[in-house]
Amino acid sequence: MISKNCPEVGDVGSEAEIVTENENENVEEECDVDVDVEERGNVISSSNSGPLEPFIGMKFDDVEDAQTFYKAYARRRGFSMRTNHSRLSKEEKKLIAVDYVCSREGFRHESRKQKERTIPEPAETKIGCKAIMAIRKDGEQWAVTKFVPEHNHELLTLRSTSLLRGHRGVTRAQKKLILTLNESGVPTRKIMSVLSKESGGDFNVGCIGKDVENFLGNKRRKLFEEGDAQRLYTYFLDRQCKEPGFVYSMQVDENGCMGSCFWANARSRAAYQYFGDVVTFDATYLTNIYKMPFVPFSGVNHHHQTIMFGCALLVNETAESYTWLLRTWQEAMLGKAPKTIITDDDKAMAKAIVEVLPNTTHRLCLWHILQKFLEHLAHVYNKFPDFQKDFRHCIHETITIDEFEEEWTSILLKYGLIDNTWLQNLYNRREMWVPAYLRSTFCAGMSTTQRSESMNKFFKDYVHSSTMVSDFVHQYEKTLNARYFKEKEKDVRTISTRAILKTGYKIEEEAALVYTRKSFMKFQDELFSSQRYKSTKHQSDGESKTYGVTPQCKESPVYYVTLESGQEKATCTCHMYEFMGIICRHILCVFGKKFKLDMLPRQYILERWTVNAKSRAILEIPTSEAHVTTQDDPTMRKSKLAMQFYEILELGSQSIQKFNHLSLALDKVHKELLLIEDGQEKNSTNDSVMLRRSSTGANKRTTKIFEK
Repeated sequence: MISKNCPEVGDVGSEAEIVTENENENVEEECDVDVDVEERGNVISSSNSGPLEPFIGMKFDDVEDAQTFYKAYARRRGFSMRTNHSRLSKEEKKLIAVDYVCSREGFRHESRKQKERTIPEPAETKIGCKAIMAIRKDGEQWAVTKFVPEHNHELLTLRSTSLLRGHRGVTRAQKKLILTLNESGVPTRKIMSVLSKESGGDFNVGCIGKDVENFLGNKRRKLFEEGDAQRLYTYFLDRQCKEPGFVYSMQVDENGCMGSCFWANARSRAAYQYFGDVVTFDATYLTNIYKMPFVPFSGVNHHHQTIMFGCALLVNETAESYTWLLRTWQEAMLGKAPKTIITDDDKAMAKAIVEVLPNTTHRLCLWHILQKFLEHLAHVYNKFPDFQKDFRHCIHETITIDEFEEEWTSILLKYGLIDNTWLQNLYNRREMWVPAYLRSTFCAGMSTTQRSESMNKFFKDYVHSSTMVSDFVHQYEKTLNARYFKEKEKDVRTISTRAILKTGYKIEEEAALVYTRKSFMKFQDELFSSQRYKSTKHQSDGESKTYGVTPQCKESPVYYVTLESGQEKATCTCHMYEFMGIICRHILCVFGKKFKLDMLPRQYILERWTVNAKSRAILEIPTSEAHVTTQDDPTMRKSKLAMQFYEILELGSQSIQKFNHLSLALDKVHKELLLIEDGQEKNSTNDSVMLRRSSTGANKRTTKIFEK
């Protein structure tokens, strides 16, 4: 038969007849046509050994040959074809006749024309064209019994014919490439650019952007049918088998439906042990098809790069959900709590943090706070042009708490905001978001504005609003791998290159050996800038002395550095070291005057910024850092074969003789591989069935960390 999806019908006289009509698309596209037939139909044969036009009495060995021949003929002439009638024998129900017609045969049904539509009616394609090639069973072969070559419409050029639906199709090789590009976050228009480049031009691709979108949509629908939650659970089990340090937790309700879930790989868990002193915790990314809030735990590593400490998908944003998540996350991180956690201004989140992390400093993300100012004080911004400048100086430029309080009061009076209840409520929580109050709180130098923007950019290229949960975790792993690779790049750069020094101080040479390159550049900037400052003794109190540090030839701003007598220990009113962990230019200015900057004081070297930040082994978390990918890995095998084939491809395209030789060889190897594949599939059938049975229903236990 032409297709395994053709419907069965009752008896009609001596023959059963199947009539399939479609207004705007070919029947053959709806049926599961074999891939080689589909691909052969898109190629015009250059052979002159056979007839180029059908004739009555022409014989074919099978239906597929007849269909392929007429499709190739239609392509050359400039039209597309479809299967119109398929007749079955009365007794045996076997196919005995098929009519192939022009896709513009017939007319659209009146009932469909009159039907109320919610979307614009598509243009009519059927105009009663009579072109046809009918075949009928003749012994063991098929014979052409009717052929009408004339059309009642204009025929297209050979180039334009490739854009007709009947001659479009996504080949097996293209499907593989499309899936790979789609998983990497490449949009459809760029996928089409790649296909065009690979095919030698747009007209040679064989499909259009809509075909790519339909293919990806069909893949997503099939995944829905398989069960998104079950696929997610299967993925977690597979990851845990391959990576013992991988952990996950899933909530399941009484009906067996998936609730919130959390997961973290071994790298993320180990990274937290080194750099988990400051964590950002944000639920503002709605990046999956179910609109489940995506909650990433992130921080900053020794190269000042964003790193992940695990993530979760929540069914809602209640205090109960956040409490479950924080407890689960802390358990996965070996019970260690961060020193500082930065979040959005969310009451449910704040309640959970107080309950689960009572000893952690909770700081609000300044970026989110400032966005709310624009919303609640829009009338002030519009009425007073100077408000933005005054407000920015008050928030960002004030150094001490007294300076902030003075400027804040001045702004309220100047712009008539004394009675603004929203502003008063925010002011009551100023210790959680105003920089002047938080300068002495260690935040690893994390600028909340830049970090939030960085996180948005980090994920937007990989996940979209239509991403399924089970696909989401795959995309999340891609982002982690990309980040890990960038970290390794920085490691190699720090080890294999030498920093360029800007001063003659020995302290700079020592810092270049101790710090990672990015951390050293921050220190170097402070050291170099310290030469543009001067220090004068301000007061002396017992064993401590205070110096006023100002820019050269200026009287302000004044930073006060307190130096303990007989010790290389100092504090500065800018609190850069307390906030970031890098000694500031003001202290270096005083050190330069007192100690000639011969050495970097050990108490000012924070290990998290050094080249040895990850030298301590985390024995409680098994990692796969030393794992070497072997030929047992399918991705590695595919990559190696692809590199080999590209070399052969270049040789095979150099001449027609080499092309023909390579084409024959590939056909032979292809058939041999299919035979090997068939044999393996028979042996593995039972194993795959058992796996499905064992995993069904297993996801009903959950709410605890699952660790191998």
